[in-house]
Amino acid sequence: MYAKLKSIHKSIEKSLENKYVDALMLALCINDEGKPNNFEAIGQQILASDPNIDAIQLIPNGVIKYTYPQKGNEAATGINILKNKKNRYEALKTIQTRKMYFAGPFELKQGGLGILGRIAIYKNNKFWGFSAILIRLQTFFDNPDIKKLDNSKYTFVFSKINPITQKETFFTNTKQNKEIDIKNAITSYIDAGDWKLYLIDNKPNEFVLPFATHTILALFLSILIGYLTTSFFKKPAELEILLQEQTDKLLKNEIKFKSIFDHAALGITYVDTLTGKFSEVNKKFCEMTGYTNDELKNLDLFKLIHPDDINISLEYLDKLIKGKIKEYTIEKRFISKLGKTICVNITVSSLWKEGETPTNHIVVIEDITKRKETERIINESQIRIESLINTVDGIVWECDAKTLNFNFISKKVESILGYTSEEWINTPKFWPNHIYHKDRETALNFCMSKTAAKLNHDFEYRMVAKDGRIIWFKDIVNVIVLNDEAVSLRGIMIDITKNKEIEKDLNNSFNLVSEQNKRLLNFSYIVSHNLRTHTSNIASIVDLIETSDSEEEKEEMVQLLKSVSDSLNETMLNLNEIVNIQTNVDIVTEKVNLKQYIDNTLTVLSDQIQLKGVKIISNIDKEVEFIYNPAYLESILYNLISNAIRYSHHERHPIIQIDSYVEGKNTVLKISDNGIGIDLDKNGHKIFGMYKKFSTHKDSKGIGLFITKNQIDAMGGNITVESEPNLGTTFKVFIA
Repeated sequence: MYAKLKSIHKSIEKSLENKYVDALMLALCINDEGKPNNFEAIGQQILASDPNIDAIQLIPNGVIKYTYPQKGNEAATGINILKNKKNRYEALKTIQTRKMYFAGPFELKQGGLGILGRIAIYKNNKFWGFSAILIRLQTFFDNPDIKKLDNSKYTFVFSKINPITQKETFFTNTKQNKEIDIKNAITSYIDAGDWKLYLIDNKPNEFVLPFATHTILALFLSILIGYLTTSFFKKPAELEILLQEQTDKLLKNEIKFKSIFDHAALGITYVDTLTGKFSEVNKKFCEMTGYTNDELKNLDLFKLIHPDDINISLEYLDKLIKGKIKEYTIEKRFISKLGKTICVNITVSSLWKEGETPTNHIVVIEDITKRKETERIINESQIRIESLINTVDGIVWECDAKTLNFNFISKKVESILGYTSEEWINTPKFWPNHIYHKDRETALNFCMSKTAAKLNHDFEYRMVAKDGRIIWFKDIVNVIVLNDEAVSLRGIMIDITKNKEIEKDLNNSFNLVSEQNKRLLNFSYIVSHNLRTHTSNIASIVDLIETSDSEEEKEEMVQLLKSVSDSLNETMLNLNEIVNIQTNVDIVTEKVNLKQYIDNTLTVLSDQIQLKGVKIISNIDKEVEFIYNPAYLESILYNLISNAIRYSHHERHPIIQIDSYVEGKNTVLKISDNGIGIDLDKNGHKIFGMYKKFSTHKDSKGIGLFITKNQIDAMGGNITVESEPNLGTTFKVFIA
């Protein structure tokens, strides 16, 4: 029984090994694109060579898609074995073990019980699917060693642990459903299918009594003979078994390698190291070069290499022969039989042990012509697109919507801002950090709010160039949305600095014209009002002179006429000075020393200062200098200091304090007094008006502050006043 079971075991394993070669050959028909080539032809060839196979299958991604023969197996097409509860466990075991595993027996969709032997297929180190061999259970039991058993004496069964129920299930060749008694059985185990083989003795006690005596005698003799025979034949038998095992291994490896070599999707050749001659070439290499197998064996490798690539090939081959490298991979060009240039990626490995003299090497060739052509087209397209982008009169860019880190910016950025594209892209937060500080918060908040709302937008802001210049930009932004989420921003930044400068000039011109119009209206009002007053007075006095009866009365009217005439003359002089200030476009300026001009003014007003006993506190540093019109500065200082003296308070000792300091880009002149003050709530709106008086002082004419304001405005500055009645007044002159 042991001999019979061992024979059956060996026969089954031999059959399963043949199925492995068939499944491997089927797997090799899959090309680089994951599609089978000549599937039906190979299937027909496999079934013809092994009658113990009922069908073959290719199962991409676990879904049964290709079956040969299709007829009779239609029901199996489309089944996903990785999601099918019945098939999933054994399919995953095939992937985990990376060996061929025989699933089943189980009920087939196309009817009956069957066994499926599967191997997992990988392409580019990525799982592709399965190659499978289908054996119906009846075909399995048609094994010659099983069929020749004497069924009256022995029963052959095998079992498997059901992966779902975890119960042992038995399978027999008999159709009657009888209970299996395995008490009088011997067993063995098939790893490839997790099957337990049983050979059951149907008549265990048949020969016990008749041959009991013979058995004892035979046992003694067999022990004696066995000892002698074993001693004599043990060593040759062991050698014979070892030889048979090695022969089987070599045969398997040869079949496996031959199948891989002939059906590989890459070109493979053996090349003589010294001569470069081809000793073996596979079918794919012949297809690639256009030469037949015999033609290639009459050529050497260097006849196929493009002339421009021969030197680099010789250089690498020399390193390989000298043992400096064990293998190398390079891209080069071959010339086909028809003269066509083929781009290939070749890997050259030595076929000798370290320290031995090199004799042969193996070359694996991959045709990358299509890939190279695609890369060329992509590169040309990219260059063309970048060229077009760089001709756009603006900075084209793209960034991440969340981090605002840029992944692309056109070369135009260098000519506009001075930064290179590499500086911009390789520096995190480059864009936010280079927005002008006064615009940064507003620009970022606006951009982020519009991005969060997934809205395209445009806005204006300033950036700091590499040389420190401030550049105005109009940024037009397109929000890229994926799966209802803003993932990136693309846009163009347009330099609008010149437009902003023109706009600023226009605003300045508009403001200047508006101010001039305002002054012109004010001036026309002053002229019409004051001159009309004087002319009316003159006309009235002339009428009185004409109607006067006495000479004394006429003389009195003439004196009055002279007074009005003098007043008219003074008014004309004031108006003329104002016209000169407001129409003087080219004002002459020079560097002036503030302390020197204040000292000169105090000298001119020294009589008034002494007469009223004014205390002057001047804190002006002698280093304070700026560009100004000298005549205007004299007039401004004279008017402000003389007013402080004129309107001093009669109940306290007059004090005038003069200070200067820097505020921003302006020099500020501050003149304070403790005089009678001004009610700003009542008169603040007209304090710098012409002929506006705020006291009953006899010397008050209402022209000094008006002229002072016009002179300061003409120099681009400003004047402010702070005052309270009976407390004093402070004037601040802002000198630009």
